[in-house]
Amino acid sequence: MSRKQDHLYTEFDFTLPRGLIDSQNRVHRHGKMRLATAKDEILVQKERKVQETPAYGDLVMLSRVITRLGSFNTVSLDVLEGLLLHDIAYLREFYNRINQQGNIHIPTQCPHCNTQFSVELELAEKP
Repeated sequence: MSRKQDHLYTEFDFTLPRGLIDSQNRVHRHGKMRLATAKDEILVQKERKVQETPAYGDLVMLSRVITRLGSFNTVSLDVLEGLLLHDIAYLREFYNRINQQGNIHIPTQCPHCNTQFSVELELAEKP
């Protein structure tokens, strides 16, 4: 008797509403975020910058769980500091949805016509 194998997906694709513009004027909007671990939470709290300025907590956590943003294969705190607040808010919501709520729909807005709609989060890898 064969059993259907369950797959646990731990990495998810995202597209930033605005994107990061690098020094060569390229826009980076597409990325991947992995699920957070208990170790991530602990290491964020130990981070000196977070202890000095608690507002850095979200950015430090995002820098740990974002595995790719455009052509950046590592996403540092410095890279995230260059994002517009609209994109940071999107990443916070995305993080919360995949790590806590389990809801696979996220509200978004077209940057060109401002139409609001809901987007289904797609898994980075499909069976």
